[in-house]
Amino acid sequence: MNSNRRKFIKNTVVATAVVGVAPSILNACASSAEKVTVALIGCRSMGFSDLKTFLKQDNVECATLCDVDSNVLKDKVAEVEKLTGARPQAFGDFRRVLENPEIDAVIIGTPDHWHAIIMMMALEAGKHVYVEKPMGHSIEECNAMVSMAAKYPKLKVQVGMWQRSSKHWYEASDIVKSGLLGDVHLVKAWIYKGYDNPYPVREDTEPPAGVDYDMWLGPAPKRPFNPNRFHYNFRWWWDYAGGAMTDWGVHLLDFALYAMDAGMPESISPGGGIFYSEKGAIETPDIQQALYNYPNHSMVWECGLNPGIGPYGKGHGVAFIGNKGTLVVDRGGWETMPDGNNAERKPYFKGKKQRNYGDGLNEHVQNFLKCIREGGEVNAPVEVGAKTAIVSEMGNIAYRVGERIHWDNSAKRFKEDAANNLAKLKYNANWKLPKV
Repeated sequence: MNSNRRKFIKNTVVATAVVGVAPSILNACASSAEKVTVALIGCRSMGFSDLKTFLKQDNVECATLCDVDSNVLKDKVAEVEKLTGARPQAFGDFRRVLENPEIDAVIIGTPDHWHAIIMMMALEAGKHVYVEKPMGHSIEECNAMVSMAAKYPKLKVQVGMWQRSSKHWYEASDIVKSGLLGDVHLVKAWIYKGYDNPYPVREDTEPPAGVDYDMWLGPAPKRPFNPNRFHYNFRWWWDYAGGAMTDWGVHLLDFALYAMDAGMPESISPGGGIFYSEKGAIETPDIQQALYNYPNHSMVWECGLNPGIGPYGKGHGVAFIGNKGTLVVDRGGWETMPDGNNAERKPYFKGKKQRNYGDGLNEHVQNFLKCIREGGEVNAPVEVGAKTAIVSEMGNIAYRVGERIHWDNSAKRFKEDAANNLAKLKYNANWKLPKV
């Protein structure tokens, strides 16, 4: 991106994001007038899927890949070279990436416990940021990330909650808001992952050759290396993530909140445990429930690692249950199911189905690039990322405390000390959260 364009973007006045309003630029194609140079930090799984989506867009260049696993890094460098014809730089330390003034935006695809520090340092380095969900790994982190983004209003931060760029989710929400379903006092959200086998206990070992394990741990507590904690499996340990609750909860609870115009819950009650996996094989529950109480409705979260069939025969989804009917929405589309009049058992309305309209991830990346080039509001800003991550964290905090907890929204804290103690992380001595 040339210096004149940089100056233009820095001087552009950007309207304040309004959380909870469907973006007016939803699914708009990004202009490719200016090249955007990106770097990927954390190259496995969703991070690399994000990068490939970026590279599908016009005038996007990948300059750098960064990963603490040199084996992954080598493979992904070769794959990018094959895709683009250009060989990106490779680093094991993300700070080397942030030093490069030619990089316009960074994609953060690391384990969750790294998101906040890297995102905040990237903004300090003058980079736009596309950060995978959940945005932060604690309530404290989420609030700090929002504050840091506010400090750099000319820089764009898109949270990887790509359903925010998928049209049918907004259609479903509009139906809920319209009153067609009648009074909606119960909302359910769930993910049943359908794993074939439970996790077994595995012995601690030395880290694999080529892995900078100290850098992988980063701000997390020092632990012996165990394959059950590494790569994809980091999700099932409190040090690094929040289980299925935060892995999928931020996607599904997001629209459970959005369609109901809901803020923070008044109380959260826990359920679940580790029932399928061997004791010590994982730390987060493989079956979990969280009951969120609001003044006029309840919201129920369910997740299971081994079951595969969830409510309404769907592995994942959100159901809005009213006295005149129910709407169920998942990534495949939405469906309305009318209830019957108590006197005549006639349906209140005609049921309807609507499939999705395409690849929300592609539109999400396009929206981010458009905002970098032209200004405007991203579809999943930090305020949205923080809200849903915090609500998901609340479910986990209730589970870990082991009892119903209560949120004081005016004070922005729990009424229980045990819950407040879990609202922030204890970083090891080598890392700390950047100050805003």
